[in-house]
Amino acid sequence: MSRIALLVTHTGRRRSTEHARTVANDLIRAGFEVRVVADEVDDLEVPGVVPRSDLDAADGAEIVFALGGDGTFLRAAELARPAKAPLLGINLGKVGFLAEAEIDDIDQAVRDVVNRNYTVDERLTLDVRAELTPGGRVVESWALNEVSVEKGQRAQMLELLVDVDGRPLSRYGCDGVVCATPTGSTAYAFSGGGPVVWPEVEALLLVPISAHALFSRPLVTAPTSTFTLTVDPFTTLAVLCCDGRRVYDLPPGARVTVNRGTLPVRIVRLSDRPFTDRLVAKFGLPVDGWRGGRI
Repeated sequence: MSRIALLVTHTGRRRSTEHARTVANDLIRAGFEVRVVADEVDDLEVPGVVPRSDLDAADGAEIVFALGGDGTFLRAAELARPAKAPLLGINLGKVGFLAEAEIDDIDQAVRDVVNRNYTVDERLTLDVRAELTPGGRVVESWALNEVSVEKGQRAQMLELLVDVDGRPLSRYGCDGVVCATPTGSTAYAFSGGGPVVWPEVEALLLVPISAHALFSRPLVTAPTSTFTLTVDPFTTLAVLCCDGRRVYDLPPGARVTVNRGTLPVRIVRLSDRPFTDRLVAKFGLPVDGWRGGRI
């Protein structure tokens, strides 16, 4: 029985496409059926790959490769999550915090996959439901990193009422509010002043963005918590954004509910490298301090 791998890459970048060709050819030689999203077949130009639609590309796949930056990884997660397929990120971008391997590790990463020398972690996700009008249209989506509700007009502050577990917490005049997972704690929430949370921790994060309020601290809540963000009926237009990829307009009065996702994202690990080492490497942290180390 043929083993199946789905390959997702940033076809708009020549270098990414070249590396994707190498990975595809190596997997095909190892006996894999290599799938690609139909829209990317012509860019890859690899004989023997199988084009599939977005809807079922990862069905039955043993693994999904994401070759690129975090944007490519998040796009691949959209395909891998419903199929419950493990996702391996190989960073061909800049920071690539979600990736497991770097560009120099590609050959070894493929060998590890061929030899089944890897483990799989499950990452907490978010489910979001937005009621655009009372009793009216409803939008549902999900996120691996974060769900944000932000102002839709640059010159005007957004008024948001935030409830946690059905109880009012605070009303913010702000640029927005980020609801994040531990995985997303190093992304948008981090930029907003939120804490870095180890991915093994089960928790949810709520981070106000530029809030004009006496209390606007980032919060870490239980994984069972529910956040409700209500756009004030008399405020400006707002925007709902999931992982920076799925964007919806929110009219005044819209109500957004965020809680733990029903489906995790399964992420491949090639080594037992501690998260501390990943954090230091990705952010270039000064382990020795600015004065230098002491023995």
